[in-house]
Amino acid sequence: MDALLTVTGLTKRFSSAGPPVIDRLTFAVQRGEIFALLGPSGCGKTTSLRLMAGFERADDGHIVLDGRVLSGPHTHVPPERRGMGLVFQDYALFPHLSVLDNVTFGLRGHTKNEQREKAARALRLVGLQGFEARTPHELSGGQQQRVAIARSLAPSPRLLLLDEPFSNLDALLRQNTRSEIRGVLKQEGITSVLVTHDQEEALSFADRVAVMRHGQIEQVGTPEEVYYQPRTLFVAQFLGRTNLLFSQAQGTEADTPLGRVHLSRDARGPVLLSLRPEHVTLDAAEAYPDRPHASVIAREFKGHDITFRVEMDGSEYLVHTHNRMDFQPGDRVALCPLEPAVVLESQQPPAAPLSGVTSAEAAAS
Repeated sequence: MDALLTVTGLTKRFSSAGPPVIDRLTFAVQRGEIFALLGPSGCGKTTSLRLMAGFERADDGHIVLDGRVLSGPHTHVPPERRGMGLVFQDYALFPHLSVLDNVTFGLRGHTKNEQREKAARALRLVGLQGFEARTPHELSGGQQQRVAIARSLAPSPRLLLLDEPFSNLDALLRQNTRSEIRGVLKQEGITSVLVTHDQEEALSFADRVAVMRHGQIEQVGTPEEVYYQPRTLFVAQFLGRTNLLFSQAQGTEADTPLGRVHLSRDARGPVLLSLRPEHVTLDAAEAYPDRPHASVIAREFKGHDITFRVEMDGSEYLVHTHNRMDFQPGDRVALCPLEPAVVLESQQPPAAPLSGVTSAEAAAS
């Protein structure tokens, strides 16, 4: 594929005494792709976006857009000459200007007629035709965000940068708005980089996701790849709840607290495994006399599915099942993996627990 944006070895320090905020960051964004930088607060994702936009100067590395060096040794192209659009978290609309005037604001160098034509097209793309004369305070939060996106699209930028663009919307509006905006970006083939701390947002909005930690990228892949096949403990925890199993591997199988399980790849010796709650099911203990047994300690019926919390040998495990599973607290059960457990990259296992459920809250700390 043809990369539109290439970031290589990007490094940024705010203090000579401290570690770099961005540490040799390297990735590429293909033409027409929606690419997400995902990570907890303080991981460097917003600084990365500011470096791409030109609001900050890099200490080292290169940023190249469509073959043009924007940042490098002795090179720093100012933001207004980078050909990028930027959508802010707080919309940044002018309250005294109409919707149309807000959208035409960035269209300098065009005639009045051209400005209105481009602005009208951008408003049609985001479904706001007929709202041209309104002011921002007459719009809902979702409509204001769409105005901000229309303003960024009107100049036909080569790259669109989105900085936590949906975080100020309530849950239902956030979901609907991002679905609509994703449709617009894909329809127009607009290359975009989304910065977010929201795992669901990144997984549902982006074509590929880069999971960041301490100024570096731990893993890049499609949403399915990073969720189902995490490479590291941090990625496994940050992208949702998971059951960790400290185990002994023998090839494509391992002995774990849940019994013998299949592995995602060949491994030998001590390994740390990740098994998502939806990749485990429950069965009656008596159906598996040779398998370790657990006790159901909590059951949450959620309509479309059920979440069980079970205890085995002092550790708790999480299991998501279909909505007809009828086990109740106190029942003895066997935990049965439905998918191979994922072998995480060799690293120091957590001090405690060596097995049990962990989640994004632990990974962000």
